[in-house]
Amino acid sequence: MIVSQLPKSEQVGQALAEITAFEQSKVPGVWPGLDKNQLIAQLRSRINNPLTLNQGSQPFCGPATIIFELIRHNPLSYVRICRNLFQIGGFHSQTQRWISASENLRNAEGNYRMPQVDWMILSTLRESANLIVPIHPNSSDIVRNIGGMTKSWEIAGWVQEILGYQKVQYKNTYLFGDLQAMKEVSDVLNQGGVALALINDGGLLRNQPPRIPYPSHWVSILGKISLNSKSVQFEVYTWAKTMQVQVDELTFKTHFWGVVLGQNE
Repeated sequence: MIVSQLPKSEQVGQALAEITAFEQSKVPGVWPGLDKNQLIAQLRSRINNPLTLNQGSQPFCGPATIIFELIRHNPLSYVRICRNLFQIGGFHSQTQRWISASENLRNAEGNYRMPQVDWMILSTLRESANLIVPIHPNSSDIVRNIGGMTKSWEIAGWVQEILGYQKVQYKNTYLFGDLQAMKEVSDVLNQGGVALALINDGGLLRNQPPRIPYPSHWVSILGKISLNSKSVQFEVYTWAKTMQVQVDELTFKTHFWGVVLGQNE
């Protein structure tokens, strides 16, 4: 199965109209370091092509997969979330939980390492799940990497809260069940759901497997799934582009750690 990366045309039209309303609004922003004109241009770019969402060199792969799927499935909600974040500093999730950026985050300036609209929404989402480690563009690499780590239960929570799926499951494939999980991924995608996988990117995407396997990266599975005795293949979104995974079964089982599935009842 091939999953379209683009929202439906009528959804795009609604989202673009909301962007125009945002552009014309006189309500000031609460992020002193962000430029509204840049945000508007970047919002239009992402609605027309969700692949332009870019985590840059920040460790925000978990939030990036969530927002990528939000743009694809509900672009109007994505625009409204960004508008509310810019104008009032927060938004209500699908479960009516208030998610907001702290004053420290909103006032933080520096090298965001990514486009401004992506920084605004991804950093807010990441900060909302952090209990101790702050999010700041100028943090050291160690602090950034610790603060950017996304756990499976956080992804599962966001699939419900941000994407609005009622049935959410996490398939842990650390010991077994990898191929069966991919069959379930195919079924979920066929039904209009989402599949967000935890992998080692060196082992599955960059042909640089670590000596000791470990989970390191979240990706969105798009489709083109092929399972046979010689190889495992599927397409993913990550790092502002699509990438094709094509590895032998042992490599797949070694570096595929689990997948969060979201679908409607």
